[in-house]
Amino acid sequence: MLAGLQRVFWEIVGSLLLGAAIYWLLAGQPFLLAGLAVDWPAQWLDVKTIFLSILLEAIPFVLMGVFFSALIQTFVKEETVRKWTPKDPLLAIPFATALGFLFPVCECATVPVIRRLIHKGMPVYVGIVFLLAGPVVNPVVLTSTYVAFQRQPEMVIYRGAFAAVIAAVTGLLVWLFLCRREQSVLRRHRPAPASAGHDHAQHHHHAGDKLSATLYHAVDEFFEMGKYLLFGALVSAVVQVFVARDALAAIGQNPFSANLVMMGLAYVFSLCSEADAFIAASFGSVFPAQALLSFLLFGPMIDLKNTLLMLTVFRLRFVVGLTAVVGLLVMVFSLLAPF
Repeated sequence: MLAGLQRVFWEIVGSLLLGAAIYWLLAGQPFLLAGLAVDWPAQWLDVKTIFLSILLEAIPFVLMGVFFSALIQTFVKEETVRKWTPKDPLLAIPFATALGFLFPVCECATVPVIRRLIHKGMPVYVGIVFLLAGPVVNPVVLTSTYVAFQRQPEMVIYRGAFAAVIAAVTGLLVWLFLCRREQSVLRRHRPAPASAGHDHAQHHHHAGDKLSATLYHAVDEFFEMGKYLLFGALVSAVVQVFVARDALAAIGQNPFSANLVMMGLAYVFSLCSEADAFIAASFGSVFPAQALLSFLLFGPMIDLKNTLLMLTVFRLRFVVGLTAVVGLLVMVFSLLAPF
């Protein structure tokens, strides 16, 4: 009970601090300084602009993800998920990669969908493959990459193929090392909202009103995910403004460090995978093609925004390990790309 009260206390404190920061960014003045003439540095105006641009870019996809997740919760039974997911890992991993091609969603939308599918019975390693491959291996992202890199069409092939391979290898590693203790990497799902939602859904199912149940689950999930999205966008905006890009470019003077810098930028920028190719192309005169490829591979799989979202599903230790494995694979594959 004490642990529960502590969690509620920190949830409230965190929400109040985050709300105050967002009010400051939107209104331009903290509560306590309202009415006082305070000139804030111009850089904070840039923080506000970037923060709002990240939110405006991400929220439609988060909404898409939570509604898709709510539809799964309302209309898809646990038995159906288990029935359609192949039992053999050698079939399940390509199956999860193909899901990414069939459902063109960015990384903002995949986390709530994966969370719901795992709670419905999908193995964790299958969910991880879709989580990593989905934001890259889909027609919308590959088309935008082709448009941004028309002079380097091979970038599309390397991005799609390497993302599928990296997702498959990571999923295979998760299966090999965690197949007998998958539940240990999952955060405990909040019992009260879940059971309440289930009862609520059952009530509506009996009343024949599944639409209301879908909206209920979507709103519940959006508010749970939304606070992490806001915090991630805020931190990303602050870092983008106050960390000089020229200094980072100076660090990336060899292929390894250049890849490392671009992966770091991809993590901090937290761009939508459907638009990040245009940002990567803008660095074409500063960094080599391998570094741009590492940006295009790592960002959609692991970034600051979806790290916070993943922490609503998985435990911190697993997220850190997943980030390290994906980072290592992205580094190796991007350095091996024969540009």
